[in-house]
Amino acid sequence: MSLTFFPPPLQQINSEIARRADVDLYVLRLDLMHPCVNGNKWFKLKYNLLEAKEKNFTTLLTFGGAYSNHIYATAAAGNLFGFRTIGVIRGEERLPLNPTLSFAVQQGMQLVYLNREMYRQRNTPALQEYLRQRFGEVFIIPEGGSNLNGVRGCTEIIGNAMPTPGYAYAFDHICVACGTATTLAGIALSLDQRQRAIAFPVLKNGAFLAQEIESLLTNYLASGLPVLYSSPASWELVCDYHFGGYAKVNDDLLLFSQQFTQEHGVPLDYVYTAKMFYGVMDLLKQGFFSRGNSLLLVHTGGLQGNVGMEERLQRFSKI
Repeated sequence: MSLTFFPPPLQQINSEIARRADVDLYVLRLDLMHPCVNGNKWFKLKYNLLEAKEKNFTTLLTFGGAYSNHIYATAAAGNLFGFRTIGVIRGEERLPLNPTLSFAVQQGMQLVYLNREMYRQRNTPALQEYLRQRFGEVFIIPEGGSNLNGVRGCTEIIGNAMPTPGYAYAFDHICVACGTATTLAGIALSLDQRQRAIAFPVLKNGAFLAQEIESLLTNYLASGLPVLYSSPASWELVCDYHFGGYAKVNDDLLLFSQQFTQEHGVPLDYVYTAKMFYGVMDLLKQGFFSRGNSLLLVHTGGLQGNVGMEERLQRFSKI
């Protein structure tokens, strides 16, 4: 597997919907940075990997569901950078392994399963001490890379990925799908005060993430970690495009994703980016954005999850 990471392309979307709204629409293709460690997952892992290396840890331990992009990326990154990896998986083992977990095992990750009740305690000192006693000195990365190292990495998504210095400031709104809120927090910390970050939670009743975002922003600013600005740019949550909740889809979303890919050559993952792109296009139809605005949609990767999702949908369709 290659150690080469490519600068993410910036792709303009020539959409009739955007033209009618008089809005310029671009996509930052983080999905094209690396075959396996791409999207926002790389940015959330980057400083966790560096800290683990600096502290001479040889083993990474992290958490995720059976179809987790984070588990997939951590397994690949561990293999690339010489770490042993342990994935603590929510729920019971199911054989044969799905494509995500099969890949993780191929990359050398050891899988450990916790029932859902124990898994809910994953961030508690008691469970983490139990895991350290079981597996020895491990560097623990929280689910989704959601810690201050993850936020720090995400502060680099916009500015560092732009084709020319300062080009990031050409965009009025930066839109991103939202799971743990780490990516949104990092982006908000990296924007000029004239810009606005808009997050589309993929979970049902995602308004609770506002508190998570505020906590991440407050803790990061108090941490002494590098930051471009003394306060974050404005941000908001648009909670109307979860399609029933995490990893839930319907025919409208599937059709939209397929048509968008065919029309613009941008593949979308069903769990995250398809929901955000659908939401943006719907808001454009409603006149949500001011005429003359420029929008940047962050493609956060996760395309590996489509294989497992399509297998699940095929099984359900036969029931």
